[in-house]
Amino acid sequence: MIDVLVVDDDRRVAAVNAAYVAKIAGFRVAAQAHTAAEAVEQVEARDIDLVLLDHYLPDATGLDVVRGLRERGHQTDVIMVTAARDVATVQAAMRHGALQYLVKPFTFAGLRAKLDGYAALRRTLESGGEAEQTEVDRMFSALSATAAPELPKGHSPGTADLVRRAMTSAEGALSAQEVADRTGLSRQTAQRYLKLLERTGRVRLTLRYGDTGRPEHRYEWSTGR
Repeated sequence: MIDVLVVDDDRRVAAVNAAYVAKIAGFRVAAQAHTAAEAVEQVEARDIDLVLLDHYLPDATGLDVVRGLRERGHQTDVIMVTAARDVATVQAAMRHGALQYLVKPFTFAGLRAKLDGYAALRRTLESGGEAEQTEVDRMFSALSATAAPELPKGHSPGTADLVRRAMTSAEGALSAQEVADRTGLSRQTAQRYLKLLERTGRVRLTLRYGDTGRPEHRYEWSTGR
């Protein structure tokens, strides 16, 4: 499980964000904080993996919190979750090591996409070893995953999410049958959703030619999407 600290000066907003996090498989809310001082105290008192950090806090800014954590030697990951939209703040967050920046107001799907990308990044990093360029590209693109596209009639958001998770966690291209095996869907259903993701630019289609017969369609999650 990935333990998350939710930091927001508005207790109602913090509660909503915590409820969102609790709905996402693999994540749990370890604590909530409503000031910069409380945020630092929670990180020092608990094993926090990820901080969802507001910028506008009553006693300091979110950037001050990040700087303070780094000065104390804490390498806890941070995703800024804030209404601050100015480029200077976004740039400063990047320079201080925030992995991602989610602008309020956002939807549950928007937050889930960021957390799914974060989980995929952790899985890649935990595998260890050396990384080829394709693995490096996957690491840097993991957090840019976005929510599922607007679905046409007859398509289920839940099924689209299953296929998306299978694709974003894969180490390379998959066939429709491999996606079906990973998700429990039929090959025909997996193929239908893969074609949808290809049309919206979420996956890339390549052809793999064998010795005989028709080429096999292979799908890979598009970096930067």
